[in-house]
This record gives sequence, C-alpha cells and structure tokens, in this order.
Amino acid sequence: MDIDPYMKPENETFLDEHQSKVLLGRYDVPAIEEIIAADPDESVAAARTMGYPVVLKALGPKLTHKTERGLVHLNLAGDEPVRRAALELQKKAGGDLTALLVQPHIGGNRELMAGLFRDPQFGPVVLFGLGGILAEAIDDVAMAIAPLTRPEACRLIEGLRASKLLDAFRGEQPVDRNALVNVLLGLSRMAIEHPEICEVDINPLRITAEGKIFAVDALVAIREPAAPPAVLPPVSPQAIGQLFYPRSIAFVGASAQMGKWGFMLPVNTIGGGYTGKVYLVNPKGGTMNGQPVFASLEDVPDPVDLVVVTIPAHRVLPLIAQCRRKQVKSMILISSGFSETGSKGRQTEAELVAAARDAGILILGPNTMGIANPHASLYCTGSSVNPMPGTTAMVSQSGNMGTQLLAFAESQEIGIRGFCGSGNEAMITIEDYLEGFEVDELTRTVILYVESIKNGLRFFQSAKRVSRHKPVVLLKGGQTTAGNRAAASHTGALASDSRVFNAMCRQAGVIKVERPMELLDLAAAFSSLPLPRGPRVAIMTLGGGWGVVTADLCMHHRLQVPELEPAIIRTLDTLLPDFWSRANPVDLVGEQDSELPLKTLEALMSWDGCDAVIDLGILGRRIFLDRLAATAKKIDPGLTAAYFEGLRQMLNEFDDRFIKKIVALMHRYQKPIIGVHLLTDGQDKTLYRVDAADYKAVFYETPERAVYALSQMVQYQNYLSTDPE
Repeated sequence: MDIDPYMKPENETFLDEHQSKVLLGRYDVPAIEEIIAADPDESVAAARTMGYPVVLKALGPKLTHKTERGLVHLNLAGDEPVRRAALELQKKAGGDLTALLVQPHIGGNRELMAGLFRDPQFGPVVLFGLGGILAEAIDDVAMAIAPLTRPEACRLIEGLRASKLLDAFRGEQPVDRNALVNVLLGLSRMAIEHPEICEVDINPLRITAEGKIFAVDALVAIREPAAPPAVLPPVSPQAIGQLFYPRSIAFVGASAQMGKWGFMLPVNTIGGGYTGKVYLVNPKGGTMNGQPVFASLEDVPDPVDLVVVTIPAHRVLPLIAQCRRKQVKSMILISSGFSETGSKGRQTEAELVAAARDAGILILGPNTMGIANPHASLYCTGSSVNPMPGTTAMVSQSGNMGTQLLAFAESQEIGIRGFCGSGNEAMITIEDYLEGFEVDELTRTVILYVESIKNGLRFFQSAKRVSRHKPVVLLKGGQTTAGNRAAASHTGALASDSRVFNAMCRQAGVIKVERPMELLDLAAAFSSLPLPRGPRVAIMTLGGGWGVVTADLCMHHRLQVPELEPAIIRTLDTLLPDFWSRANPVDLVGEQDSELPLKTLEALMSWDGCDAVIDLGILGRRIFLDRLAATAKKIDPGLTAAYFEGLRQMLNEFDDRFIKKIVALMHRYQKPIIGVHLLTDGQDKTLYRVDAADYKAVFYETPERAVYALSQMVQYQNYLSTDPE
C-alpha cells in the first residue's frame, strides 16, 4: 500500500482515523479538515488556529468505536474546554493513545455511512446507508459487489428506504449526489487495487446544510488477503446442451420393483414418448417391462450417449471404468450417499469426480431427480410429470421442489424449455446451467431454486450477463438460521449471507422471489406477455371493491394508478352507463352486455396514459352460472338443463372471444394485459393460447398474484432501461 512512513505501523490490524482519512482521500472521499496534536497545549493551539467551536478526539490504531468509549468531545467553544477535554482523553485512552485530533464542529442534521467489506462468496462489497450512532439500530443500508459502474453506484444510493433525506430537507440543501457517487466508486476502486484492505467504515459521512459531504470519522482494517476459494472448472454450454439431447440412454440399476428409482426412471422416460434408444442394465439380466436387460453396461451392443445411474454409492466408482471403455461421455447420477451425508460422503464424491474427469465423463448430480426436455419428449425424472414444450428453463437444487413445480406447470399449461435437478453439483454447477441457457435459442426465461452457490463471483457475472437478454427468476432456500441448517444437510454446502445475496441479485438484474408459486407466476408472465414500458396501470373491474383493493396493491408495489384523462373519459362515456365512476379503476358496474368488457379493454389499451391493464372478474362467470343452475334445479326440478346449457355455451363463447381479444390487443399495442379469474375450477388455467400468436392470455387466481407479477415485470424493465456501463 502506498502510504506515508507515519502510516506504516507494523503488525497492526487497523489504520488510525487520520491515516484512514488520508488514504480514503486518494479515492475521492472528502474528509473534514483536522490537525494532529501531541498534548493539551498543542490541542488548544490547533483549536485557536482552526476557530471555535471544535471537536476533539483520541487518536490511535487501537481506538475503535471511540464514541461508545467516551473518546470524542463535541462543540468545544474555548481554550479551557479544549484543555480539559484533552486531559480527560489522555486519561481514558491511556497507553492506546498516540495523539489527539482536532476538527472543526460542522453543522447538518443528516448523517450517512459508507464502507466496504469482503464476502467469502462474492468478494468486495460496497455498503451505503444511514449513519450516526444509530446506524445499526436503523439498519437502512444498500450493498453492491465491486467493481461498481457509475449507474450501479447511483442505484445503490436510490436503494435506501430513506433516500428522500438526500433531497432538500428541513431547510437544508440537497446532497451533492455526484460527490456521493464518487465516494462509492472510490471505495470500489480501493477494494480492487488493495486486496489487503478487508474493511472500511466511514461513519458518519456528514451532510452539511449546504449539501456538501465530509467523512467525519473513518476506519480502515488491513488483513493478509485470503487465498481465493477453490472452484470447479466450467462446463461448456455445448456439453450442457448435449445432456438434454441424448440419442441413447442406458439405465444402470434398472429394476422391476415398482417404487424403486430403477423402475420409475425408465418407465417415465419410455412412457413420456422418448424416441431414442433405451437400454436396461442389471446384473440379474433377463427381461423387464418387455425389454431385454443387460448384465453390464459393456454388454449393450450399441453406442450409449448417457447413463442414468441408480445403484448404491459404493458401486458407482467401478462403473467409471466401464463408461470409459464404452466411450460414454455423460452420466446422470441419481444415487445419494455422497457429499450431502458428511465428510466420508464428500471424500467418496471427490474420488468419483477425479476418476470421471480423468475418463472424460461429465456427471450430473449426484443426488439428483433427473432431467426433462419436452422439446425432445425426454422426461427422465422420478415423477410422472410431462409439461408441454415451452420457453422457460428451470434448474432446481432440490429435485422434489423442481418436480412439484413441473407438475404445476403441466396443470397450468406453462411450457418448459428444459428442467434439471442439479443435486450436489459435483461437476456441473448452477453457473454452468445459466451459461448453457444463455446461448440456447429456445430459452426465453430462466427460473432457479437455489440453496447454495459454489462460485459466487461467477454466478454474479453470469446472471448479470444473462439477465440483460432473458429474465432470471430465483427462489433462495436457507435464508434463515433454521433454513441454513436444512440447506447444509440437504446439499452439503452452506448458504451465503442472505443480505449480500439479495444485493447481488438486485445488482445482476435477477428477480428474487420469496415463495415457490411466485417462480411459476413470473415464468408465465415473462414467457407470455410484452414487457410494460412503465409503471402506470389501468384497472378494469366487474365490481368496485375489487378494483379498490387492486389499486391499493399497485401502490404497495410501487406501481402507479393514474387518473383518467379527459379524452379517455369521453371515450368511455360512449360505452358505459351514465352513472359509472369516471375514475381508474374503471368499474363496469355489473353490466351484463358481453361487448362492454371487450370495448372497454380496447379503449384502455389505446390510452397513452397507461403501460399495462389489469382486468378483474371477467373470466370465470360460467362457474357462477353452474352453481345457480344447481340451486335452481333444487327449487324447481322442472327447469330444463337445455336452458342453462345454452347460457353456459354463450359464456364459453364469450371467454374464447375475450382471450383472443386480449392476445390481439397485446400484439397491437405492445402492452401487457393481466387477468384475474372471477372464480376457478378444474378447467381454468394460468395460460391460454391462441393459434399462431406469440403472446398468451395470462390469468391469476387473485389480484395479489397479478399485481406482484406485473410489479416484477416493471422492475425488470427498469433494470433493462439503465445503461450497464
């Protein structure tokens, strides 16, 4: 580190406050003027030179947390107060005191903090937040991984909940935001140029009444840089792609016993319509499900692209030699008993990986639920789940979670590009899958269930790249203390600190959700709708109360519900009864005219004052009719079924027209329309397709889910609209 001789205390962990400020000043951190004094007399002389009032502090590399230790005296307004304060500081600090520090007492009611630290997963992290003695209690901070770009530094500042304090406040001028940005960029440069600096704490970063900023106190900690963590070598996107398109599969450990993995996997694969060759391998030989069973892999007469292994863990290592001789290049290792079980399992897994790497074999897993590629009719998973082909790629570090999501996708007709239960990720990591889907032309959206990251910096860089072109939606498991314990036992790895992980997601443009259902809600939205150009929402509702609730939800999620402009009011006046509210939400006041929702929706989509439309309660009225019919027949058994069937047919025809109208309007105006079912039954879905259309109609069960999905689309659009450099 290029510092003055005075600033080179040997074998010390911390630079003192003055040393810290001198160093930080070289990285655009403006420090308050200060004079170093050796004793009370020099302190008084310095105070006279500086002008009263002053602040007097004890100085020394071991004197951290000075305020808590009573080593700071504020607003001293004369020679004697300074002398008394200096004597008191000498007494309290004792042998840890190296000097006294005299500073001017500056005004200003706003205090910030800035700093950096090094996360073991993601490296240097820059922090910015509200400062002062209550910084930890207030806990309003934002973080970003270094190095920062200028737009990222600006977003970091806007990430504060109390960012309005940076504007004009109680008669004080707005803060010099350019200076703030330069401070954060300077910390970022310092982190990259000085790996020995492990921590920086600038608190407070005082804002004067004129809006200028000064580092009033600062601390720099130094430590020998840690060795970079060991990481797995990357797997090429081409190799990832080949996993999902095997021409032939051998199931090693095939079983005739229902319920065993060796039974379920080949049955689901063959039953799912896979058109490649399938071979069953079991030492007992014979036949199984009408197919011959080979005693060993090497007995298979034809080439094998992929082996799916369900044999016990201790028998997997000898299989590597057979795969080498058979020239098999890929293995899906379903078997458990590896790193997720503890130290012995980790050793077994390491030996297996070393042997596989030497043989040129790529292992998916171990402890995986398998893969699926609907575009190749490949459903090689432990559950009989066959979602339709689509554009959403899914990777889950929990196989059970993944297959449950696949089952929901199947029932709601959400198309899947590919699925993988990544298991222990002994050779193929979540980063490899991200980079594989990045170049895959069929993938439009990526959804991830993650419990741990093996290479944090690579994940961050990959996600940041991918999200510029394809939405990445992520659910993180193991964010609480109990969750961390569960993640460690389940995946054999510890989760990263949740706050840094969340900051990484925001910076990389990753849409992080909190509940499993939100993964597929957003998969449906991103794969089916145009992105909104802004946050303005028009709401069309069959009932007023529902519209009010939805408007409140929009405001909660930082969406705007703009007032209707005179032109759109005049248009709607020609469609709606005289007593309509003339407000957004637009209440259809329970009118039964089937043309009214279609015309109103088109009017709202044509309005330049909105970027998206939410419609409430238009789809699902047939369910009310069915219930009414059942009740009416109890009262009057003479009522004919034909009458109600005719009405039901009319409603079904309307639903079909409404769906086609939605899709056509989205193509015409390039705005999303998100619907909410009035009621749902087994016939209702999230997605409704229209032939030869790129977009699909999306309907959720509740306004909460609809508004949340739209808010995340707006957030993603905001991210895309910022200059990455």
